[in-house]
Amino acid sequence: MWPRPSNKPRTPRVGHRPRPGNSQTGHHGRYSNYRPQYRDKCGSRARTVGHYLMGRTLGEGSFGKVRLGTHILTGEKVAVKVLEKSRLVEAADVQRVAREIKILKRNRHQNIIQLFEVLDTPTAIYLIMENADAGEMFNYIVRNKRVEELQACRFFHQIIDGAEYLHDMEVTHRDLKPENLLLQSSTHGLLVKIVDFGLSNTHDGGTLLQTACGSPCYAAPEMIAGLRYWGPKADVWSMGVILYALVCGYLPFEDSNTATLYKKIMAGTYTCPSWISSEVRDLIS
Repeated sequence: MWPRPSNKPRTPRVGHRPRPGNSQTGHHGRYSNYRPQYRDKCGSRARTVGHYLMGRTLGEGSFGKVRLGTHILTGEKVAVKVLEKSRLVEAADVQRVAREIKILKRNRHQNIIQLFEVLDTPTAIYLIMENADAGEMFNYIVRNKRVEELQACRFFHQIIDGAEYLHDMEVTHRDLKPENLLLQSSTHGLLVKIVDFGLSNTHDGGTLLQTACGSPCYAAPEMIAGLRYWGPKADVWSMGVILYALVCGYLPFEDSNTATLYKKIMAGTYTCPSWISSEVRDLIS
């Protein structure tokens, strides 16, 4: 749940964010036993999980770090999300992790991060997933100031494809934003990978959702208002905000005051800069 509107400063602008690194997640696999540590070729003790040698930290979340992993036999690079059980103190935390794993085990789409394996130990759960080597879309926007329309539309098409797949499975993401979209290099250009399903939920049989969650700058007005809402529609709103951020380099709704930010979102008024084409303007609206 979000806090009540206050005068506490926010930093909603694309390009200003205290959080470092990747927020990589996503899954699809099996449970297996934790394997003992190995020794490298020099005889030194190496930190391993299963068949993977643990490397540098890619990012850190609420329940632990995401580390770069290397398969001991094949050399394949993966991302290892470490969920420390000591941090899963509330029943809701456990349910959140279980729901995330369940959703991503069902995934078979190229624009959603793939889970390869889940390793369960007495102290932690390790999620072994594909490594998106080109980092977050957020950082891509910051580096480029804004994204040229043709490339932005390529990204947007992939986001829509992934979201449509989720909605067909009756899953609502509820936290779509550039920080939760990773990029992976390929022979056909950059692939978008939707990640971080901790706030996702199902809308089985058209069930309306009611929890206000995610990032307010990307949230639909009905979520801001505390109303029951149709999950896929809320995701579509978030995708419109993402498209705006891609082509503009900043957000359509932003304010240092939370209450004022909420009012702007509820009013739904924004301006498009002159460099945006009429086609993209229509798509955003």
